[in-house]
Amino acid sequence: MLNDLSIKNFAIIDELHVSFNDGLNIISGETGAGKSIIIGAVSLLLGDRATADMIRTQADAATVEALFDIGQNKTLKEKIEEMGFAAADELIIRRVISRTGKKNKAQINGQMATLANLSAISESLINICGQHEHQVILNADNHLDILDEFGGCLGARAVYEKAYRQYQQIKSQIEKLDDLRRRRKEKTELIKFELKEIEDIAPQAQEDKALVEEKKVLANVQKLGDAAGRAYDLLYGETSSIIEKLKEVQSQIKEIKKIDTGLTLSEADVEGSFFTLQETALTLRDYSKNLFFDPARLGAIDDRLEMLNKLKRKHGGSLESVFTKKQEMEEELRRVFSVEEELEKLTKEEQNVRAVMVQKAEVLSRQRAEAAEKLKDAADKEIHALNMPHASFLINFKKTARQAAPESFGPRGGDELEFYLTANLGEEPKALNKIASGGELSRIVLALKNVLSRVGSVATVVFDEVDSGIGGATAEIVGRKLKEVSANHQIICITHLPQIACYGDGHLRVAKKVTQGRTATIVDQLDDDQKIEEISRMLGGVDLTEKTRDHAREMLAGAKVSRRDNGKETGNAKKSAHR
Repeated sequence: MLNDLSIKNFAIIDELHVSFNDGLNIISGETGAGKSIIIGAVSLLLGDRATADMIRTQADAATVEALFDIGQNKTLKEKIEEMGFAAADELIIRRVISRTGKKNKAQINGQMATLANLSAISESLINICGQHEHQVILNADNHLDILDEFGGCLGARAVYEKAYRQYQQIKSQIEKLDDLRRRRKEKTELIKFELKEIEDIAPQAQEDKALVEEKKVLANVQKLGDAAGRAYDLLYGETSSIIEKLKEVQSQIKEIKKIDTGLTLSEADVEGSFFTLQETALTLRDYSKNLFFDPARLGAIDDRLEMLNKLKRKHGGSLESVFTKKQEMEEELRRVFSVEEELEKLTKEEQNVRAVMVQKAEVLSRQRAEAAEKLKDAADKEIHALNMPHASFLINFKKTARQAAPESFGPRGGDELEFYLTANLGEEPKALNKIASGGELSRIVLALKNVLSRVGSVATVVFDEVDSGIGGATAEIVGRKLKEVSANHQIICITHLPQIACYGDGHLRVAKKVTQGRTATIVDQLDDDQKIEEISRMLGGVDLTEKTRDHAREMLAGAKVSRRDNGKETGNAKKSAHR
């Protein structure tokens, strides 16, 4: 339930705070005073998109904040916790709109949130029934969803949809395989050609790197030979070489040890160094002898590298990717050859899943047929109570699951339906979107909302201009009906009609006020005397008379009696249902 609403710098609202009661809350005021602006602000809390032109002139940002009592809504609290927000009996939603957009933010119980988060919880908080709601109910595409929600068919629909998705997935696989089969020859030849190209070249792991190293050696034979020869000469080949000097070192150590046996140097260590250097010198000599420039080999390396690079460019940029591609093509070739076998297997699976889907669709269709009868009876009762005694609500099944081909089924099943209405005795039923009378349409929407609200979990329902196109006795009936709905839901109703306003448990008056040259919307919570004045204004316009006030008092008194009688009926009905 919506307890409190605070709005700052939104449209022509400077700053206001509104508290709402249980039951039926009436919002009234002159046209253009800002009544619907308040509902627009509430819509922002439900995830609607915001624009900078919503911000009051000369202000940098607009703020909307609301406090909801969700203590009785365990499902909503669990959902809020699952989304990662702190959940308590009270829910605070805050929305800030900035002119630059950089400081736009949404919060749920003090934590940053996204518009998707707000939209996800809005369906359990508030349902706004205005001109948009009319469009929702008029749109035949929504009628199946409305019936499913009313009839408790969503569980069976979810079971069907699972089978439908599986069926569509298998069909997609079959189509791909069938396409592959049609292109089998072309595909096979292409794969074989590319595989043969790789197999003919027969690349080896790391071969390109090894060839690059070999090419570098061949290109530098002279330089390598000179370096190896010079190193050999220094070690062994020339006069006074390192090895020759090492022999002299060895001789001198022997002379020292003849005199001083305490020298810790070992002749074996020196001799080991001698043999190591000698081996190194011989290795350098052999390396130098084996070096030779081979232009033919260099050309062969270039040709081989070009072939390898061609493969790499074609298949991913490296030899590793070439090997991966080769493996994939071999697997694809095996798959091409096994298409027939896979198609046969999938076709059998498709038949089985198709049968399950059809069976689930028929179960769903039967539930819908039963729900349609209940919805018709409930809607007729509500419509008749709204001063349309000869009207008849119909649910026209244009197609059922049994009549439709499974290939034409959609995610919602095999049924197609639309809501129809016979407004007057002797008339042919017409689709709802063909109803010309705005008053009839408003009553149909109210009737359906009343029926659907009994199965919905939303705590607050907002009726914006529910009185469009109606008046007189019908308006009084609508007022009674709104009061009846408020027994199960908090109702917020914007109205211009005193016949409706007199039934309110709480009454808010919206008006414009000019302060320091600026227009602002103000909202007053009316006491009993102020209610009389406002009802009088709605009855008689600008010039109020005592007779008009007496009429207002009579309407308010009559509404109290009606509420009391209705409360007894509701209580008796509840007791009867309990028994």
